[in-house]
Amino acid sequence: MAKILVTGAAGFIGYHLSEKLLAKGHEVVGLDNVNDYYDVGLKEARLARLEGKPGFRFVRMSLEDRDGCAALFAAERFDSVVNLAAQAGVRYSIQNPYAYIDSNISGFINILEGCRHNKVGHLVYASSSSVYGANTSMPFSVHHNVDHPVSLYAATKKANELMAHTYSSLYGLPTTGLRFFTVYGPWGRPDMALFLFTRAILEGRPIDVFNHGKMQRDFTYVDDIVEGVTRVVDRVPAGDPAWQGSHPDPGTSYAPYRIYNIGNNNPVELLRFIEVLEQALGREAKKNFLPIQAGDVPATYADVDDLIRDVDFRPATSIEEGIGRFVSWYREFYRI
Repeated sequence: MAKILVTGAAGFIGYHLSEKLLAKGHEVVGLDNVNDYYDVGLKEARLARLEGKPGFRFVRMSLEDRDGCAALFAAERFDSVVNLAAQAGVRYSIQNPYAYIDSNISGFINILEGCRHNKVGHLVYASSSSVYGANTSMPFSVHHNVDHPVSLYAATKKANELMAHTYSSLYGLPTTGLRFFTVYGPWGRPDMALFLFTRAILEGRPIDVFNHGKMQRDFTYVDDIVEGVTRVVDRVPAGDPAWQGSHPDPGTSYAPYRIYNIGNNNPVELLRFIEVLEQALGREAKKNFLPIQAGDVPATYADVDDLIRDVDFRPATSIEEGIGRFVSWYREFYRI
């Protein structure tokens, strides 16, 4: 079994991924700085469920700690790395742009350098559907151009893809970027819509519904995301012999580099999402309709054909099932 570094292990996806990898028998070193971007108590509760499990060790550190990262990579000699640590959130990137440069750019170069100098066999890293930005051609394909981001968060994720390609080309480091589409589920992030809506509805407060409810999102259940990630970790990319510089394909390369979408391949209108949540909670939401926010896009929709072809997996959990599981977890965790 492999020794795998999971950064952002106290985070939403990182916690679920760590559990999955441990269940498969891998040794997992979890890294996280447990910052206060959202409720630290929730992060610590996730960690408490991981610590003590056979094969899991935790390192409390920031990706920006260049010397600390270098020492960790040199000491551990990881087989694979899954980089999920990042400053998340489209809207927060407008308020605090420097946090995104520190974590998502400076932190990511430390990961790349650690992989390069210690012969890591595969780097898998989180990108985002946000990179599609001003694109309106649906469904979003990894073979589309993504040069028009509409938030700094998206720009840093696009930068990660470019940085990874450089290291794949220069040093032969196998890298795979995963563009996640609106992940939700138990142990989710309190700054995301499902968590915010659930809390407000249960407290009798109105919910803010942006773009007057006309948003569409390819909501993807966390277990589907994690299954896709674990399959990708096992599939180390090689250069694409069909790639041509005269007609460059953004999703592949002559280098050992790949990009995949992981989405449900089924966009859902925000008002339908809210309706399913109301049914799960047994309460009606008070809705405050608002214009679209700066940095947001009106719709996302993932083309997952490459993921299906290469790792034989298509995310498929319905929002009815996924929201039901989230509500059950929320009531249990918060004793409601």
